[in-house]
Amino acid sequence: MLASFFTTIFFSLSVIFAARSARVLGAQTANLARISLATVLLAIWAHTFGQGLHGGGLVWFLWSGLIGFGLGDISLFGALPRIGPRLAILITQCLAAPIAAVVEWLWLGTSLRPIDLACASLILVGVAIALAPDQGTEVSRRTFWIGVLFGVGSALGQAGGAVLSRKANEASALTGWVIDGGTAAYQRAVAGLLMTIVAFLLFRRAQPPTEKLSADHWQRGAFFVLGNALAGPTLGVGCYQWALRTTPSGLVLPIVATSPLVTIILSFFIDGTRPSHRAVAGGLLAVVGAVLLKDAQSHWWLLHSVRNLLNI
Repeated sequence: MLASFFTTIFFSLSVIFAARSARVLGAQTANLARISLATVLLAIWAHTFGQGLHGGGLVWFLWSGLIGFGLGDISLFGALPRIGPRLAILITQCLAAPIAAVVEWLWLGTSLRPIDLACASLILVGVAIALAPDQGTEVSRRTFWIGVLFGVGSALGQAGGAVLSRKANEASALTGWVIDGGTAAYQRAVAGLLMTIVAFLLFRRAQPPTEKLSADHWQRGAFFVLGNALAGPTLGVGCYQWALRTTPSGLVLPIVATSPLVTIILSFFIDGTRPSHRAVAGGLLAVVGAVLLKDAQSHWWLLHSVRNLLNI
């Protein structure tokens, strides 16, 4: 559970760095730059201290990267210009957790206790209250529903990537491999980088840039790209894989879903953006759910340990 909270913090910082780097370099260029840099950093870790491109779960981790970075990120970028970031993130984060829980239950047989489901639902309700748009969207009905479909695709990508990571960890354990979070993130990033390159080329062909990037652009955007690469695909995804290795995705994703709420708080202190009263209320509700979920897990581990001792 601790890894899930670390993931939330890093992902929240990543959003802030991503927004700033995108303003300077453009969304697609900034995205490609951060995943490229993150892959290099993760490769240094994985091939020095980790397992590199080895392990019984390698194929599953590659598929996880293709689905998570591929379907998830491409769909998210399709949703953002159509329905806006708040509604796009709302759909992604709130649908990813239940989708992942159902898929993992049907495929991997992972069961969740009623208290876990109740706490997870409380988190998602809090996120929905905090991030729901204040007013109706000012776009056509067709554009709106296309954006919603892209948002659902983003949620499917995040959920599918999470479940495939769980499957990859199970496959690694069956073959005697213990894959650390950094190595798992690297193996996912390799496939994700390939998908990002393909998406970058397609987007450039469809929407050629109106302004060439100069050395000044890269100088101003380098810090934000580095921060995004470290907080997102490197440390964030590393902690994310650490969490998925030990905890069902149906419990991890609801906690990670609070990252937009943390982003609201960080934006207030960094950019001076004041959150609405509803955002604060929803954030408090989500935090309460996350704390209850953490306590429920701690109590379950304690009872499980005592039961094992009594059996001995």
